[in-house]
Amino acid sequence: MTVLRLALQSLRNRWLTALLTVLAIAISVVLLLSVEKIRHGAKAGFANTVSDVDLVIGARTGNIQLLLYSIFHIGNATNNITWQSYQEVTSRRDIAWSVPISLGDSHKGFRVIGTSRDFFKHYKFRKTQSVGFASGAAFDDLFDAVIGAEVAHKLGYTVGQKIVVAHGIGSLVTADHADMPFRVSGILAATGTPIDRSVLMSLEAIEAIHINWRDGAPKQGGFQVTAEMARRLSARLKPKEITAAMIGLKSPISTFRVQRFVNTFEREPLTAAMPALTLYEMWGLVGTAETALFAVSIMVVITSLIGMMAMILATLSERRREIAILRAMGAGPRTVIGLLLSEAGILAVVGVGVGLVTTYAGLAVVKPIINERYGLFLEMTAPTSVEWMVLGAVVFGGILAGLIPAIRAYRMSLADGMTVRS
Repeated sequence: MTVLRLALQSLRNRWLTALLTVLAIAISVVLLLSVEKIRHGAKAGFANTVSDVDLVIGARTGNIQLLLYSIFHIGNATNNITWQSYQEVTSRRDIAWSVPISLGDSHKGFRVIGTSRDFFKHYKFRKTQSVGFASGAAFDDLFDAVIGAEVAHKLGYTVGQKIVVAHGIGSLVTADHADMPFRVSGILAATGTPIDRSVLMSLEAIEAIHINWRDGAPKQGGFQVTAEMARRLSARLKPKEITAAMIGLKSPISTFRVQRFVNTFEREPLTAAMPALTLYEMWGLVGTAETALFAVSIMVVITSLIGMMAMILATLSERRREIAILRAMGAGPRTVIGLLLSEAGILAVVGVGVGLVTTYAGLAVVKPIINERYGLFLEMTAPTSVEWMVLGAVVFGGILAGLIPAIRAYRMSLADGMTVRS
């Protein structure tokens, strides 16, 4: 207890240096915990991009590629599936619901998704959350469109805005559908999923804007169907093919049975992927990034501990007389070394505590902003067992960092300590 009281008194006498050391450790802990929270949030968000979907079906391809273009809207489909095959697959008694997806058009770089109103009912993310509207409502008229939160934010769109869809994606855009403009009927709340960067409309609308097209290009000359005429024909605008479909089953037990049926479908080659398994497989491919982030955080912590050790070493010259007096009064190696180790331990514990409090206080402030702006959900949960182990390692590392200065302090001879250097 005496050694601890001496350590506290010594640190109070050198409060400015001690404060800077605590701040260095605290900042490193904040960085470490923040990276961990963001890493877990990103991983959970990635895995929960789509929930409660048992299967995603599309043309024959790999499972990862199927999810990339159908759920994450990355890349293009190898082929489409016919509407007849989709109806035959989804007519099975095992299937509770299905949501068709049609891709191929865009709006100012954002993907256009043709789907049904069931999308807003069945698409879920983060396990149980449904898609909600920040303003407006789902498409009702043939030329209504629902836009994601990021589309609205970046393009400054509001409900009622007129937009024009282009044929193709990115550099593959060939022409626009200016003859059939859309009205923004609703803006979705941020989800942190690719839906934020999407423009959604009905499958009938996708068919309507391509009425005047032949072989992937606008028809030149001849009779042209107007937007009003297409609206009157909307009941007969049935899709000929779609890109993919999300399927929910009545019982998880039938998942493998339905998957086998789709993968061996005779009418055309199809693929059925289980999103949960495929998402974790995809995360494994990009997991190197999270490892790199964690490694950077550990290096920052090590750097701060080395700085603390350098600080203690730098003050030894000023404390020669203090240590010499302690030894002259009978302080043994345990007392001298214990004093320096106690100082290092106090600095480490206080630094970790300040860093922990600062992290959660900052998280409480920025959590709603990050969730609303970027759709990244950061959970306000207590530190995990791994995080507690890391924080304990920081404290232990701090005490260990004080071992070298402590040994050096004891080795200072009594004569050297009492000698006045000029």
